[in-house]
Order: sequence, then structure tokens, then C-alpha cells
Amino acid sequence: MSPRLPLLPLLPALVVALLLALVPAAPAGSSSAGAAAERSSEAAASDNPLAGGTWGVYRGGAEMAWAPYERASGRKRDLLGRIAHAPKAKWFGDWIADRDIAAKVREYVANAQGGDRDALVQLTVFRMVPWEHEACTRLPTAAEKASYKRWIRSFAGALGDTRAAVVLQPDGPFALCAPRGSTQLSRLVGYAARTLAALPRTSVYIEVGSAGWNHLDPQLAVTQLVRAGIRKVRGFHLNTTHYETTARQVRFGARVVEALAARGITGKHFTVDTAQNGRGFTWEYNRKHHGGRFDHAPACRTAKQRRCVTLGIPPTWRVADERWGLPDDVRRLAAEHVDGYLWAGRPWLRRQAKPFDLGRALAVARTTPYPAG
Repeated sequence: MSPRLPLLPLLPALVVALLLALVPAAPAGSSSAGAAAERSSEAAASDNPLAGGTWGVYRGGAEMAWAPYERASGRKRDLLGRIAHAPKAKWFGDWIADRDIAAKVREYVANAQGGDRDALVQLTVFRMVPWEHEACTRLPTAAEKASYKRWIRSFAGALGDTRAAVVLQPDGPFALCAPRGSTQLSRLVGYAARTLAALPRTSVYIEVGSAGWNHLDPQLAVTQLVRAGIRKVRGFHLNTTHYETTARQVRFGARVVEALAARGITGKHFTVDTAQNGRGFTWEYNRKHHGGRFDHAPACRTAKQRRCVTLGIPPTWRVADERWGLPDDVRRLAAEHVDGYLWAGRPWLRRQAKPFDLGRALAVARTTPYPAG
């Protein structure tokens, strides 16, 4: 997927922001500031539904990296293991029929939990039709709306009391470009948000694009989130399939939390996608220096390269851990506001969709600057 920035005609202010340079990371502070971040993180963990316990790993055919890993040996197997054994959010969307979704979810949950009913399972819901480019040109038909709700109900019914983290509707800002300013798409996302949030152990994070896509304007994110039912869910998700740095996303997400609070919507948290941002860069940088498709930007070739695609921080709820090398201000913000770093993006696949790309998978695993989780 690409950032599709020009396709949001209702948001003309975005055009100006295309000229913005990368926001520089704040310099690291003192060790005492780092210790404060650690203490804050430990205190926040008691309220974090993703903290503690096991994060389940799906080991089956629906994870396209698993079979190549099982066939591999030696160094290749070790590298692919960094992907295959990482807790990831499998994608569920309109390619799965209404009649089949419940069985697919149950199979996935059983496999990922491996008998541990308290293991956290991660899922990504990408069900909206129309969506992306098409969402800017037409609204859903009555049949499509009915199918969407039927699918969501079946998905939720199969999830039941599973301990789960759900990233809801990647490319979320497309809801803002619906024809004639319609809120139909947002209301459907809101239906899914309410339905899933009603489950006893499911934490829902509405996808809200990325700092770059929202052009550093948290009010755009707030508009989208309020329409999509942020009041009913745990929070929001940033950076799915994008490559921007974790530091930039955390700073932006904290501003969104603050903007939500100014609207009277308090206590919200967020998650950040780190699957593909180990050497983060923006859409603008990619267009200028890489060319081609944003969702298939060049993978890093060496560990010394900067601003290329490689694995980021491993999936974890320990968001302020000093192993990640984040600036102290980012660690403090993460400890307060971030529930987890998740892998909903899939840089080992072509265009993060399909098929599996062995060369790319080996490259992103070999060049990541982060230790295995």
C-alpha cells in the first residue's frame, strides 16, 4: 500500500505539508531521565491490556513466511526465524467470505495460542468495501453495508473471549475522502469498533495512518477517530505499512492523545507499527530518492545504510526499554501513552501484500539494527 496523500481532496492543507522536512529527533537526555521513563513504563503496565504474558505466534500456511522458514537451514533459517517467530497481526479482509470468516478466525486463534488461553493474539481487520482509491469515488451499496456488518459480527463471535489486539481498518484516513463529505464509511468502522470493543478481552486500535500521512496535524486524526468511534475503544494505531521512525510516530501520537483530551475524550492510548521502519524515512524522502512505489521501497542492502526498509523494533509491550535506543523524551511519551509496538506491516512480502519475497525477507532480517525480541 502507498500513502496516497494526494487522494484526500477534502483536506487541501495536506498539500502544503508535503514540503515539510523530517522532524529531527530530540537529543538523548540524561540517564536519570531514562530511569524515569522506565519507572513510568512499569507503572503504566498495570493499566496496559497488552502487557505481560505471552504474545502468540501463528505457525501455519496463512503466514507466508512460515513455510519458507521451515524449508530453510543454516544462516537462512536463522534469518527467516526473526520473521517467522515474531508475534504478528494477521490480516483479515473482504477476500474472506462472510460464511468463512468465523472458521478462519477460530483456526488462527487456536494455532497462535497453542493451547495457552491467555496468550495475546493480534489481528488486522481490513474489511471495508469500497476502500482506498475507490472510497474517494463511491459509497457502499446497501448490500455491501449489510455484508460488512454480517462479516464483523461473525468475526467478533469467533473471537469471543480471546485475549486479542485488533488493528481496525488500515489506511483509515481514506474515510475522510468519501464523496460529498459522507460519513458512511466512518460509521461502518464505528460499528466494527463498538462490536469488537464489547468483547471481554479484545483491545481495539483504530488505524489512523501515520504522522506523515496526517502531515503532523493531529486535528485531522482526531476528526477521523471521533467519526470512527474512538470513545468506545482502547485507542488508535499508527504507521501500518509506512516506514517512518518510531520516534516520529510516538511524538505525533502523543499530540493526538492531547488533542483528543481537549475534545473531552480522555484515557486513550495507541500502538505503533514497527515491522518495516528500522531505518525510517518519509514518503517525501522515498519519492525524491527512491522513486517507484512507496509500499515496495528498497530494502536495506547493508547494516550501515540509512533510510531504507528493514525490520524495526520487535513486537513488544516494553515500549520504553532502553534497548530500542529511543531518545529520552520519546521513551517518556511511550511509557505514558503507547501500549505496544506491533507488526501489522509485512515488508517481507511484495508490496507488503503478496507473494512472499525470499530475497527481501533475508535482506530485512539481516540488516535490522534491533536485537530479536
